Amino acid sequence: MRCPYCRHADSRVVDSREVDEGQVIRRRRSCQACGRRFTTVEEATLAVIKRSGVTEPFSRAKVITGVRRACQGRPVDEDALALLAQRVEDAVRATGCAEIPSHEVGLAILGPLRELDEVAYLRFASVYRSFESIEDFEAEIEALRRHDQPVPALAPRGPARRVERELEPAP
Repeated sequence: MRCPYCRHADSRVVDSREVDEGQVIRRRRSCQACGRRFTTVEEATLAVIKRSGVTEPFSRAKVITGVRRACQGRPVDEDALALLAQRVEDAVRATGCAEIPSHEVGLAILGPLRELDEVAYLRFASVYRSFESIEDFEAEIEALRRHDQPVPALAPRGPARRVERELEPAP
């Protein structure tokens, strides 16, 4: 890691700490040339591959926005939405992939949303699964009544990548 002060390419790790339940690692470093200290942060990146092929960073805010639309007029508070988004991110990260198709993010939303509010689940599923007729709604409602249709889970896949970024230098 390059020193932000003298641009020397070699630095020594003085201290490492996990943050955000192990998703982020903060490292205090000391430059071998000038002796000054600085902090770096390593974070596991998670990208979503859209249907168009465009890749963008995973965003809890986008999950909350989509689910909030389905929950409009329902007794669901912001804390529940934030918790759902955290559960979705945890499920997606548990696959071990650095990139995940948007379709799998939608699948990860369905399970927790079904537990949170069945009406919101039905609204979200109708858009996500492109319901085209009343029969599609009836079949989904029947499955909700029986509670026998499991929402597909995400399976673990390849290794995740870590990206290192530099924080502001310490005084």
